[in-house]
Amino acid sequence: MADAADTDIRLVERARRGETAAFEMLVLKYRRRIERLVGRMVRDPELVQDVAQEAFVRAWRALPQFRGESAFYTWLYRIAINTAKKALVELKRDPLVSESNLVRSDDGDETSRVENELTDGETPDALLASKEIAAAVNAAIEALSEDLRQAITLREIEGLSYEEISEVMNCPIGTVRSRIFRAREAIAARLRPLLDTRDGERW
Repeated sequence: MADAADTDIRLVERARRGETAAFEMLVLKYRRRIERLVGRMVRDPELVQDVAQEAFVRAWRALPQFRGESAFYTWLYRIAINTAKKALVELKRDPLVSESNLVRSDDGDETSRVENELTDGETPDALLASKEIAAAVNAAIEALSEDLRQAITLREIEGLSYEEISEVMNCPIGTVRSRIFRAREAIAARLRPLLDTRDGERW
């Protein structure tokens, strides 16, 4: 992680000196992760790429204000979240929002990754069961409130620490822990009928 952070800082410094190629490398590195994060908020596949691109444009313009007090990706995630929130405000003015994103199949989709992890070498029955579980997890995440969905996405899908999530979401670590706990409980409640687990257990 430290090496990656150092690499990011070097690229940021080059970009701030006007080397657009350096910033393009950062875009290539984080594009899919930013699109996945934005997709969890906007949930309209036709807008995800536009919102993600806008987030990178904002990051480029804001580079002079980046002080390196946090990792570049946490700074970038914060910009992406704010950009997505702005897009959501705009969407409320336009009710024609696609819901086709509820079934996604791109390489970066976490549902696909859950299926792949669970089904390698398994029987058709196990394959069907794992697909049902993956769909239930995805549906549970989609049903969460915006704050809970952001927190669980940053923690479980993006792998950020509680401290990093606190920076990205601009809230105390205690709030982050509470949101992640509540999100996990909500997901567990959706999975219990499939996994036959008792109350108080997750999976």
